[in-house]
Amino acid sequence: MEKYTNVVRFKVKNGMQSKFEDIFKKSDKWSGMLLHILAKTGDQNYVGYGLWESEEKMRLAMPEMISLLDKTRDLLEELSPELGVTDPVSGTVIFES
Repeated sequence: MEKYTNVVRFKVKNGMQSKFEDIFKKSDKWSGMLLHILAKTGDQNYVGYGLWESEEKMRLAMPEMISLLDKTRDLLEELSPELGVTDPVSGTVIFES
């Protein structure tokens, strides 16, 4: 079975970074999730990363991921009218070292 990954980009409202980070730090590791990372990529910019046992495990955890996002939604700035407050991508792991 192939591992699967998801990545989502966020921009946090100025002054809300600590609150945003705390919500992620308190989040659970979901069934089938091998790794959960939040990286700060700029003053207000973050990337969330998940590594999953399979695409199915990620899909089954989607309601929990959306619940986590809902807890942070009011802390996020719109990235663009097309994207809204998140820029998510996901796919099959091709290489892992």
